[in-house]
Amino acid sequence: MHNDPELTQEREDPQSFAARLALPIKDSRLLLRALTHRSYLNENPQALEDNERLEFLGDAVLDFVVGAWLYQHFPEMNEGEMTRLRASLVSTERLGEFGRQIRIDRALRMGHGEEEGGGRTRTSMLCNAFEALIGALYLDGGIPAVDQFLARLLPDAVKRIMDSESDRDPKSLLQEWAQARGQGAPHYKIVAESGPDHSKTFVVEVQVQGRGIARGEGQSKQSASKAAAREALSLLEKEEMGR
Repeated sequence: MHNDPELTQEREDPQSFAARLALPIKDSRLLLRALTHRSYLNENPQALEDNERLEFLGDAVLDFVVGAWLYQHFPEMNEGEMTRLRASLVSTERLGEFGRQIRIDRALRMGHGEEEGGGRTRTSMLCNAFEALIGALYLDGGIPAVDQFLARLLPDAVKRIMDSESDRDPKSLLQEWAQARGQGAPHYKIVAESGPDHSKTFVVEVQVQGRGIARGEGQSKQSASKAAAREALSLLEKEEMGR
């Protein structure tokens, strides 16, 4: 779970957000829609549309653009490797991190209740807003606009993934770690869930030999389990380095 106080220190209007990032987007209405969570509409009836349709579109555009980018930049990489790398790059956790990098939280419009519940710093919220922004960029400027924007983010992300092998399934990696040390298979337990049925957030704890190692958050039980395994691997690696 991510509740970084630095994320919410400032607020930005959509125009300032776009100017800071030099976003190639001309239609201010599209930008405003991309930055509007549905909770804002509940409290501001004059607002006409939230970002959920743009989020749907952005999700599909990201799959294509990231796949094409990998194909062009890694001519020796086989299909399986590209598939794993793309899956890591478009995961909820990675897209949420992209949202943090560009500080999209500062420009999001959301209801007071959602904000008080930590919505502005929630990984799933940042991921969804980032996808909506990609959808808006696509509608405004097509694939070239999305390419131009993602070219700033993808190279460093790919390097981090390759350095840490995080394109591999973290649950498999954690199981390998436990087996290599003669410990039982990791156990995953749902410890919390929140939100309406159509948009739930799950918190999962991973345990090894009955010991709670780490927790992860996601919009599905599977993504939360993966996030927990990834966090556990990081913590266990630090433990072993400290010995």
